[in-house]
Amino acid sequence: MTTERVAVQTAADEECVDCGYTPELKRTLGGFQVFAVSFAFKSVAVGIFGTYDDLLSTSGPVGIWLWVLVAVGQTLVALVVAQFAARIALSGSSYQWASRLANPKVGWLFGWLSFWYLAIAVVAVDNALASQAVMPLLGMSANEDTARVITVAVLIAQTILVIASTRLLGLITSGAVGLELAIIVLIVVALGIVMAITGDSNVDNLTSRGIASSSPDYFAVGGGLMAGMVMGLTTLVGFDSAANLAEEAKDPFRSVPRAIVASVIAAGVAGLVFLIALTIAIKDVGAVSHSGAPVAMIVREQLGSFTERILLAGIAFAMFGAGMVVMAACSRQVFAMARDDRFPAHALMRRVNPRTQTPVPATLLILIVGVVLMVTLRGGALIQLIIASTILPALIYGAIVVLYLAVRKRLEHKEGGFGLGRFELPVAAVALIWVVFALFVLVTPESARVPSFIVLGLIAVGLGYFVKMLVFNREVLDTEPGIDEFAVAAADR
Repeated sequence: MTTERVAVQTAADEECVDCGYTPELKRTLGGFQVFAVSFAFKSVAVGIFGTYDDLLSTSGPVGIWLWVLVAVGQTLVALVVAQFAARIALSGSSYQWASRLANPKVGWLFGWLSFWYLAIAVVAVDNALASQAVMPLLGMSANEDTARVITVAVLIAQTILVIASTRLLGLITSGAVGLELAIIVLIVVALGIVMAITGDSNVDNLTSRGIASSSPDYFAVGGGLMAGMVMGLTTLVGFDSAANLAEEAKDPFRSVPRAIVASVIAAGVAGLVFLIALTIAIKDVGAVSHSGAPVAMIVREQLGSFTERILLAGIAFAMFGAGMVVMAACSRQVFAMARDDRFPAHALMRRVNPRTQTPVPATLLILIVGVVLMVTLRGGALIQLIIASTILPALIYGAIVVLYLAVRKRLEHKEGGFGLGRFELPVAAVALIWVVFALFVLVTPESARVPSFIVLGLIAVGLGYFVKMLVFNREVLDTEPGIDEFAVAAADR
């Protein structure tokens, strides 16, 4: 067993060298830890906890069935992403895939969008942790400034832990995922037992439009029914985060793609069961729909305040783990671009601490971005930025699927690696149709106009730096470091 593990690790490190990089990051993440990294980013309980109120107010309880549609669509995308992860195991994931299989200029855009998506996501998760979990758990009244202070404190704590050790990141993440799954199972079972004993349940909720029943634009483009998909689209994302830590995973050609696909399937199933149990347990749809924390209210009414506090404590830990994963993934994105001289202050951002074997400056950058956003964006401005971050992953996934369809014939299958065989083309084609539809859902509501402009603004800022590289350092955008094994493979055929 030891010999096999060493051999696989050596093969992965050799590929890293062939790609022009000296292995600097430590391979400490095992199979379950890689899965936990991917699953923690989605954090099903956290996603449902934070968006169930929006679902109830826009599409009503019946909107939970849209979760199934999103889960199937995102699984198809995950299968395409896994095809790349099984062949290129480098930090930076989609940035590396596009740079090496299309060209560095295209790859740079992938990397820039991924950086901002992840950087904003860290703030979104931690601000939700502060306002929706920590403050209610401590009995603190809602206050934006207090939530911002707590968010900054959480960001600092996560930065310290992410810098300290990748192994520690894996342990905390695994613990958070295990606890989250346990909480979901326990709440579902407890709700089922209590409802069976008391008879206080309502299966009709599963087909009810609730307070949205009188909405005139319920079935319109950008209306209530379409808005109900946002829960799944904002939760079942980030599965590619495992690929961003590929240089720190053992046996990455197998563990990473399997984690990507398995995490989406697990999250889809667990989330649906949780949603069904919660929805049936609603006593008063109107009251719950107007509650700022409907999940907590349902649990409190059915299981008591003590169980509610246990839920909040578990959610808080799961959110903390999710924030750590996003921060680690974002820092690796910065590190990957910086070592290719394609990120601002690249000479500093590429540095890896020899003792912790983690990219310290890149991680500190994520902290700085988070603090700046907390200090400068007030009220609605922060909400608009967070909404904009839901559009970015859809853009990135769409681009990944297009890239796959364009270069799939150049991809060599690694022995024992993940593959779809003859199903790869139909899966990718349907995945592309799904992503286009998901983007349509996200950008058509009137409320999405400002977030859409924010996304365009982030792209415009990036293009400014891109032009600077073209003018003053063009060579970094013309060639890739290392051996172009994909060009060699194509020539051999």
